[in-house]
Amino acid sequence: MRVMNVGRLWLTVAILLVAINLRPAMAVLGPLLDLIEQATGLDATGAGLLTTLPVFLMGVFALLGRFLRKALGEVSGVTVGVTLIMLACASRAYWGSSIGLLASAAVVGLGIALVQALLPGFIKGQFGASTGRVMGFYATAIMGGAAIAAASAARFNELLGWQYTLAVWAWPALLALAGWKAATMALVPTDAPASQQAPMHFWRYRRAWSLMVFFGIGTGVYTLILAWLPPFYIELGQSRQLAGDLLAGLTLTEVIAGMIVAGVVGKYHDRRPLLLAALGCTLVGLAIIITAPVSLALGAIVLLGLGVGALFPLSLILAMDHFENPEFSGDLAAFVQGGGYMIASLMPFLAGWVKREFTNLSLAWVAVFVTVFFITLLAFRFSPTSYRKAFSA
Repeated sequence: MRVMNVGRLWLTVAILLVAINLRPAMAVLGPLLDLIEQATGLDATGAGLLTTLPVFLMGVFALLGRFLRKALGEVSGVTVGVTLIMLACASRAYWGSSIGLLASAAVVGLGIALVQALLPGFIKGQFGASTGRVMGFYATAIMGGAAIAAASAARFNELLGWQYTLAVWAWPALLALAGWKAATMALVPTDAPASQQAPMHFWRYRRAWSLMVFFGIGTGVYTLILAWLPPFYIELGQSRQLAGDLLAGLTLTEVIAGMIVAGVVGKYHDRRPLLLAALGCTLVGLAIIITAPVSLALGAIVLLGLGVGALFPLSLILAMDHFENPEFSGDLAAFVQGGGYMIASLMPFLAGWVKREFTNLSLAWVAVFVTVFFITLLAFRFSPTSYRKAFSA
C-alpha cells in the first residue's frame, strides 16, 4: 500500500499519536514507585520488574516481526497493539494488586512490541526518502509521551490516587486508536507483488549483533532512568513532585534532542558525528549523576536528556540505513529491537537488585557509565561504507 498524497500529513499525525502512547504506562511508575511498593508489598526488585517485564516482552515479540507482519499485517497489527495498551492501562484502575500490575505490565509490553515491530517497516515503505525524518519525529513523540506522564504523575496522584493515575493513560490510547483507524482508511492498495526475496537470517551477521548491542545498551540507559531516576532523587531527600519534575525535564530535553535529530539527520549520511555527540553528552551526564547528583542536577538532566534523546532515534535510523528494501529494513529493525530490548530490560531489574543489596543506586550508575563507554568505542565502526559489506554474504 502507498499513502495517497492527501493523506500523508494525516498519517504522520496518526503515527505520532500512536507513538505518544508507547512509554507512559512505564514512565508514570517512577514518581509513584514507593507508593506502589507500600500498597502492593513489592520490594525494589519486584518494582523493577514493572519496567523490566514490558521491555523484555517488547524484545521477545519484536523478534517475531516478520511473522507478525504476515499474520496480522502492519495496519491491523498496530491496531491490535494500541488496543492492548489501552486495555492494560484501564485495568489498573480496578486491579491494583502486585499480580494485577505485573499482568498489566505484560500486556502493555505485548502491545508496545506489536507497534514497534511493525511501524518502522511501515514508515520505510510509506515515506521512502523521508524515512529518517519521520523516524526522528516518531522517536520524539515516544519520548514526549514519557515526559507528559512523568510530569503529571504526582499531580494526578493528588487528585485521583495512584491507581487511577496509572489508568488515565487509557484515554490517550483510545484517541490514538481512533486516529490510526481514520488515517489508515486513506491508504489504497497497489498492485505491487509481494517480495519474492528470501528472508535474511540476521543472527548470522556480526553487524546485526553489533547494532543490537548498541541499541540495547542505549535503550537500557533510557529504561533505567525511566524506572529509577525519581526514586533515586527521593532517596536523596528530594520531594516526590521535584523527582517527577526532574524526570519530566529530562524527557522534555529528550524530545528537544529528538526534534534536533529529525531536523538535521538528513544532512549526515555518516551518522557517526551525531552518535558520538549523543554518547558524549550521556557520559558527562552520568558522571555528574555519580559525583554531584543534587548540586548539579540541572546539568545532569540536560546532558542526559540530550544524549539519550538523540541516541534512541539515531540507533533505529542507523539500523534501517543498512537496506533500501523496506522489508529487509523492517526485519533488521525488528531483530535489533528484539534483542536490544531484551538487553535493555535487564538494566532496571539489576538496578533494583543493586538498590536492595547496597541500599542505594550509586553502583548502578557507575555500571551504566562503563557500558556507555563501551558502545562509544563501538560507534566508530558504523561507517556508511561498511553497510553493504556487513551484509554482503
